Amino acid sequence: MKLAVNWKDYKILDMADGMKLESWSGIILSRPDPQIVWSEKQNIKLWDKANAIYHRSKTGGGYWEYKKNTLDRWTVNYKDLVFNIKLMGFKHTGLFPEQAVNWDYMIDKIKNSNRHIKVLNLFAYTGGATVACAYAGADVVHVDSSKGMVAWAKENIINSKLEDKYVRFIVDDVIKFVKREIRRGNKYDAIVMDPPSFGRGANGEVWNIENNLYELIKLCEEVLSDDPLFFLINSYTTGMSPKVLENLLNLTINKKHKGIVSSGEVGLPMENSELILPCGIYGRWEKDE
Repeated sequence: MKLAVNWKDYKILDMADGMKLESWSGIILSRPDPQIVWSEKQNIKLWDKANAIYHRSKTGGGYWEYKKNTLDRWTVNYKDLVFNIKLMGFKHTGLFPEQAVNWDYMIDKIKNSNRHIKVLNLFAYTGGATVACAYAGADVVHVDSSKGMVAWAKENIINSKLEDKYVRFIVDDVIKFVKREIRRGNKYDAIVMDPPSFGRGANGEVWNIENNLYELIKLCEEVLSDDPLFFLINSYTTGMSPKVLENLLNLTINKKHKGIVSSGEVGLPMENSELILPCGIYGRWEKDE
């Protein structure tokens, strides 16, 4: 498991009873997490200091209970990257801190490539990977079906003072966009995607990861450059093994571009503890140097 251990603005303070207690630049949030199946709290007194608590509803969804001094939005820094945080429906904040593992990986690969890199970021959400790749000096095309998420990603680029970098923001269904890029003859040196389990495109297109992921990867083969740098898939789909992503990459990208294929979990350590929170999986193809 690859752990995001380089955060200063984000910490897991405790985990118990299906909830995680987190500090985001000193704002303490209590949010549900299905991986936390134990009941023993390590830091009982800290739970009373939560600024906001997310309560799940028995009928689906849920709501935030604001306890004290909680802002509508604030920022967190990861090294030189700056991200807007907002309390959203369904417990989210607009940032997945475990993805810092992948940000570091992409920054390192791009900076050490010694060439200009063009990145395609699909299901790009609020742009964590977009910000990281732009920071590393790459041109980035950011695609997401949500206008709100794309607007948020633009804010993160501005927060990180990367307005001078080339970032093209696209609101579209990812499969339709990639098909158009194939027709246009556009090519990318690196592709990163974070496909949801289920979703809808900009015009109501239905996405199902089990039915559509292989198709999308096959399409992406056709927009990779002749000398690609990396192909990275993140997933939070319950029950999907990292080995599935590795198998997909071996059956597709690695057949044409022989490189190194790997997969695994990403996670977050709890402060002053040996406990680790599993947070998702990844699959990577990378150029064999």
